[in-house]
Amino acid sequence: MVSETLKELRMLEKAKPHIFVCTNKTEPECLQRMLFGTSKLYAADVLAVKSGDILFLLNVNSNALHGVFRAKSDGQQNIVPEAWKGKYPYQVEVEPLGNIQTMKKAKSILQKLGIEWHKPLNVSMTERLLAFFSSKEPEYLKQITENKMWGLLAPETVQIKQSKASSELEEEKPSLEATTLWDYPRQSYGKTPKGNNKYPGVTPAFIIWNLIQRYTEPGDLVLDPMCGSGTTIDVCKEEGRQAICYDIVPPKNRLDIMQNDSRTIPLPDDHVDMIFVDSPYGDNIRYNDHPDCIGKISSETETFYEELEKVMKECHRVLKPSKIIGWLIGDQWVKKKFTPVGFEVYQRLSKYFETVDIICVVRRGQASHTGLWYNRARRFNFFLRGFKYLFIMKKPSSSTVNLEKRTVKWAYYDRNRSKASS
Repeated sequence: MVSETLKELRMLEKAKPHIFVCTNKTEPECLQRMLFGTSKLYAADVLAVKSGDILFLLNVNSNALHGVFRAKSDGQQNIVPEAWKGKYPYQVEVEPLGNIQTMKKAKSILQKLGIEWHKPLNVSMTERLLAFFSSKEPEYLKQITENKMWGLLAPETVQIKQSKASSELEEEKPSLEATTLWDYPRQSYGKTPKGNNKYPGVTPAFIIWNLIQRYTEPGDLVLDPMCGSGTTIDVCKEEGRQAICYDIVPPKNRLDIMQNDSRTIPLPDDHVDMIFVDSPYGDNIRYNDHPDCIGKISSETETFYEELEKVMKECHRVLKPSKIIGWLIGDQWVKKKFTPVGFEVYQRLSKYFETVDIICVVRRGQASHTGLWYNRARRFNFFLRGFKYLFIMKKPSSSTVNLEKRTVKWAYYDRNRSKASS
């Protein structure tokens, strides 16, 4: 049966086989229900699975790989809503191809086969796995690992390594951030550009990716009322989200960005699932020549914040209750005067939204990140702007505020204190 599948697979140029992951706790339900599932973080991978695709199941606790399976359905959300108590809603129905076999010490064997189990498999990787499962003796692996001429892998792997950088770039996805300090090496990721990295004040695509992964589901509607060069719409398109993007002066080559002033958003109340705003933080950047551009107003004036508050009111109106807005903003230091733009913006956002968290995003693409400016900052005793704030906030679900005091049960840990010598 495996050899027949191998022949079929060679004909499926667009097939994207995957290794699903389970634990000792979740494996029994996977095999009993013949259902593989995962969390929202890997939703896009599951939704890309089509009926007939080849799948494997890796138990990360026991280090065992089970196979071979075939997708019996397309990847969907909540095929069996109660499975795993609802923790893994992105699911695919599966069926075994012949008897289910198990590869022990799977991670080390996968490494020797040139397979990274946490990444999508290509056809060549899947053929190697199928060949291993179909081999009754470990001769296949022995032949691969003892091939001195080519190192660890068979000759075809040399070609794979040559194209590895290109394929990894194409499949590259950011990491889901775990702390409140975000630092990105560049503006975009993958082969397809997200926005235009030459655009004044362009948003790092990694930020938008992290926000939509955490706070939206595939198919949700994301709004960016100050879209600039289109980073938000490009990320959403790639991740299966809908996007409505406006700018007061859209780029001429972006017909998917509509012209609109963000102080009046032409959408119904309670309409969108998430909002991202990367607003001006003063008149330090020349965005465009539109006379009503907020970026022409100095952040040292009250007028600047009054105009941004109009945007906040509109965002509150069109955002669904309990949904998220992410607002990226930086402070200003110019001519020996510091302006805490972030604090001023946060104070006004707090009138309309509840705080979920505050992120510091390291600034890397600014013109002042040069040796000349670093030298000036030290000589003349001032600081360059090293980060921006990302305020993650939520529209309250009701107009009433719960004023009851929370009780938190803290876990205290004893510290090993050595007795001081007398």
